[in-house]
Amino acid sequence: MATLKVALSSCGMKSCLDKGSPLRFPGSSDRPLNFGGLSRNSAISPCLLLRSRSARAIFRDRYTVVKCVAAETAESVSETSFETIIGLEVHCQLNTATKAFCNCTSEYGATPNTHICPVCMGHPGTLPVLNKEVVRLSTMMGLALNCDVARVSKFDRKQYFYPDLPKGYQVSQYDIPIAEHGHITVEMAPEFGGGKRTIGITRAHMEEDAGKLSHEDACSLVDYNRAGVPLLEIVSEPDMRTGREAAEYAAEIRRIVRFLGVSNGNMSEGSMRCDVNVSVRPFGQEEFGTKVEIKNMNSFSAIARAIDYEVQRQTGLINAGQGDEIMLETRLWNEGSLKTESMRKKEGLADYRYFPEPDLGPVCLDEEYVEKIRMEMATLPSQKRETYEALGLSIPDVLVLADDLDISSFFDEVLAAGADVKQAANWIKGDILGYLKAEKKNIGEVKLTGAMLAELIALIVDGTISGKIGKELLPTLMEEGGSPKALVESKGLVQISDTSELEAIIDETISSNPKQVEQYLGGKTKLKGFFVGAVMKGSGGRANPKMVQDLVQQKLDALA
Repeated sequence: MATLKVALSSCGMKSCLDKGSPLRFPGSSDRPLNFGGLSRNSAISPCLLLRSRSARAIFRDRYTVVKCVAAETAESVSETSFETIIGLEVHCQLNTATKAFCNCTSEYGATPNTHICPVCMGHPGTLPVLNKEVVRLSTMMGLALNCDVARVSKFDRKQYFYPDLPKGYQVSQYDIPIAEHGHITVEMAPEFGGGKRTIGITRAHMEEDAGKLSHEDACSLVDYNRAGVPLLEIVSEPDMRTGREAAEYAAEIRRIVRFLGVSNGNMSEGSMRCDVNVSVRPFGQEEFGTKVEIKNMNSFSAIARAIDYEVQRQTGLINAGQGDEIMLETRLWNEGSLKTESMRKKEGLADYRYFPEPDLGPVCLDEEYVEKIRMEMATLPSQKRETYEALGLSIPDVLVLADDLDISSFFDEVLAAGADVKQAANWIKGDILGYLKAEKKNIGEVKLTGAMLAELIALIVDGTISGKIGKELLPTLMEEGGSPKALVESKGLVQISDTSELEAIIDETISSNPKQVEQYLGGKTKLKGFFVGAVMKGSGGRANPKMVQDLVQQKLDALA
C-alpha cells in the first residue's frame, strides 16, 4: 500500500524545516496521539510519513499541506532510526549414499523408521565409523566458501535431550571446525538495488542430523530415518541488513551446493534448512540488540518476509517503550498469518556441555588431499556469472542463466553448438522457461537438447523459418525431440522467400480488399499492418516477414 509523503509548512515552521531542526507538535492533549510510534511531542523529520486516516486528518487541521506524492516503498520513521543485524545458520544435508557414522542409507522418503540401526539409534556398545565422503564434500564446500580449511579438526558431543535425538547427544564440531573465516559474494538483482554484497562466513562444521517429529492432536510421532544423516552447518557473520539480502545469501549457498553436487538443496524435503538470527539497534550503536532466532522457513521469499516482519515487531516494541519485551527466544514463522510466533524462551546461552567425541579420532587432512579436491571442483555460480557477463549479457540475463545448474549447462551446450549468445539467452529465458514452468518440469525432463535449440535458432537466422514458426515448433521439440530441420521439412513449414511467390500472395490480398486500399490511399497509412497480417495469414505464416513488409510497401506505393 502506498504511504503519503507530506511536506508541511505552518506558523513559520517552514524555516525550521529548512534548517533541519526538529519539528515538535504544538498544543497539548490529555490523550497522546500516536503516528507509527511518534507521540504528539516527539521530534520528527521534515519528511513525515502519514500512514493512517486519522493522522492525515489531524495534520490537515493544523498544517498546510504543500506537497503530496505517493511513495510505494517508503519506510516508517520509526524503522529508519534503527539498523537491522542479520545472520544465518544454513544446514545442508550432504549427498552421501549412507549416513555419517553407519551403513544405513540416507535416502529420503522411505517408510518411517526403516533406515535405522543400533549405531544411529545410539544403542550401548556400538561404535561410529566416519563416512569419508562426508569429509570430502565438507572440504570442497569449505574451499568454495573461501574458508581456511583445517588440516586437523575434531568431533565433539553436543549434549541435549529432545525426542528426535535418539542418542541424547549430537555428534558435531565445537571449537575446531573443518572450515572457518570465509566469505561469499552475493549479486543482487537490479530490482533489489543491484550491486554485489560480500557476506562473511564464520565457520562450517560437520555434524549429524536429528530425526523428524510429526505433531498430531493427542501425540507426537518421530521418524528416525533422518537421524545420523550428515549435515554441514554454515554460520554466517552478522553482515546482512535486509530480508532481501538474507534471502539472496541463502539462495547463493544453495546454488553453490548444487553446482558442486554437495547437496540437492531441496528446502521442501528439509535437505537445506535456514535459521535466521535478527536484532535491531539504533544507528551508531556498536552493541548488538537482543537476538531473536526464527525457524520454519521453507523458501527464500519466506526468509525475506519473516525478517521484515520481525524487524517491524522489534522496532514497534522499542518505539512503544516496550523494548524489554524483546527477549532471547526462538520464534516460528507462520506462513498463513505472515507473522512470527514464540516457540520457546531462552534463559541464556545454552550449556551443551561439549566435550571431545571419545569414539572418533581427529580428522587429519594433508595438503595433497585438499589440493586434489580444489582441482576437481566444478565451476562455481559466481564464476559462471563472470563468464556470462564477459559474453556481453545483461545482469538480469546472467542471474537467470546462472541460477540453476541444469539451465546453465543447457545454455553452455547451446553456445557450444554455435548459437548466438543473445538469441540463445532469449529463447531460454522466455519460451523454454515458460514451457517448463507451465508443465512443472525441469530441463532434464524434456527431449530438447542444446544442439537442437542451436539448430532451431540457425534455421531462423538463415531465413529458413520465421521466429513465429520456431515458437510453434518448440513444444513438439520439447516433447518429442528430433531434428528441427527435419521437422520443418516434414510439416512443409519452410519459409517462403521467393519474391514472385510472395508478390502473387500480396496481389491477391490487395485485390480482395478494395475498401481497405481506398482507405489507405485516402491517408490511413496504418492499414499497411492490415495488409501485412493478411499476407502472413494467406501464406500460413510461412512468408518471410521482412520481405513481406518491403513488398507490401512497394505495391501500395505503386497504387498511389
